[in-house]
Amino acid sequence: MGNAPSTPLGSCLDSAIGSSLLALPNKPLYQLTDVKPYNLDISVAPVAITYPKTEDHVAAIIKCASSNGAKVQARSGGHSYGNHGESDGGGDKNTVVVDLKNFQQFTMDKDSWHAHIGAGNLLGDVTKKLLENGDRAMAHGTCPQVGIGGHATIGGLGPASRMWGSALDHVVSARVVLANSTIITASPTQYPDIFWALKGAGASFGIITEFEMITHPNPGEAIQYSYTFATRPFAKLASRFKKWQDMIADPGLSRKFASQVVLTEVGMIISGTYFGSRDEFNALNLTSVFPDATTSDALVFDDWAGLVGHWGEDIALQLGGGISSAFYSKSLAFTAKDLIPSTSIDEFFTYLDKVDKATPIWFGIFDLEGGATNDVALDATAYGHRDALFYFQSYGVNIGKLSKKTRDFVNGMDDVLVKGLGGKTLGAYAGYVDPALENAQERYWGGNLGRLREVKGRVDPGDVFHNPQSVPLP
Repeated sequence: MGNAPSTPLGSCLDSAIGSSLLALPNKPLYQLTDVKPYNLDISVAPVAITYPKTEDHVAAIIKCASSNGAKVQARSGGHSYGNHGESDGGGDKNTVVVDLKNFQQFTMDKDSWHAHIGAGNLLGDVTKKLLENGDRAMAHGTCPQVGIGGHATIGGLGPASRMWGSALDHVVSARVVLANSTIITASPTQYPDIFWALKGAGASFGIITEFEMITHPNPGEAIQYSYTFATRPFAKLASRFKKWQDMIADPGLSRKFASQVVLTEVGMIISGTYFGSRDEFNALNLTSVFPDATTSDALVFDDWAGLVGHWGEDIALQLGGGISSAFYSKSLAFTAKDLIPSTSIDEFFTYLDKVDKATPIWFGIFDLEGGATNDVALDATAYGHRDALFYFQSYGVNIGKLSKKTRDFVNGMDDVLVKGLGGKTLGAYAGYVDPALENAQERYWGGNLGRLREVKGRVDPGDVFHNPQSVPLP
């Protein structure tokens, strides 16, 4: 009979949470209905998928896994670029997945305006519930299908981050189940080392079931702008990108201003959000910076729900939203000291003209950061890139498996940019995991890795919370 326990681990999990909250590899359509890998280019085969409903369930699952030599990983939205929520990196048949979809709880304290948010909520849910409970908001990313559980423990960057900081900067406490199955509330005053580690590297330290987060009043009117350049060859677009980099490198740039550059097979789009009035936006005079755009738009939104919904539509067009696909992605963190030289920009755009991409579906995305995210000290949380001015994300996508040519093309984009900085090693964002990245942990967490390893050794000495690029033991 499908889904019947056939191992000591399966029997332990069945006794702990019941068969209705458990999926095992012998279940019909297990991969399709329960494993559900996001990146179809990476095969994963976890030993069990669990769907706990309570913290005690989570504790029991961890106890079963650790006593049977298995690893544990949480899954909130399930959008890990490397399928890390389902993979231990050691053959992938020793991971117990804790799917948090049943942790949808939400409450708002209308005195402190702190929200208690279950780790199974998706970003679209979070936006809706915040608005319904006091017309509140917080900074987070643009894809509504992403889960808050992973988002707020890796970084959680989005258009409002220059004003309000990253999603993890909103976290003031967290309910977490540790490797020894104890359930704690971690905060700056209770288990501060664990709290510090959760804010940037949460998957390596426990299963968070609920966040307490600060919130902000609905920011009101905002402008969503875009400038499209359909010009080809790409080399002709280099001058526009140089103007964008000059603009975002200005230390006096308003924190109400969010921006990104998106490169695709059809050209380049410079777009973003200005959190203010139409008159304030017009005063920026962006049309003088980008006078030769093929098309331009500036849409006024007077409601947060409409604006966030528009972000979701944009990201769906760019990356497929919550749709699984085969892809390879990389990221680079650029600081104000790492601006791309003019000659390197020319080389990069010429590279896009000449290289064989082996796929028509690819993206190069430069995302402005800075602002409030840079106000926090480098070592105040585990998040490793407080000095990032902008990130570069590169993607190659295909229907089936990716070809070596597409992988080489994606790697080549990074290589051209890094070459212009004398081969300097740049950081990478742990939210855009790259399974092929060398020295990944150093690139993700930088100078915070040493302290992370020390805390890992004390809190999870058996390395129960493990994925292919998790924090290693000391």
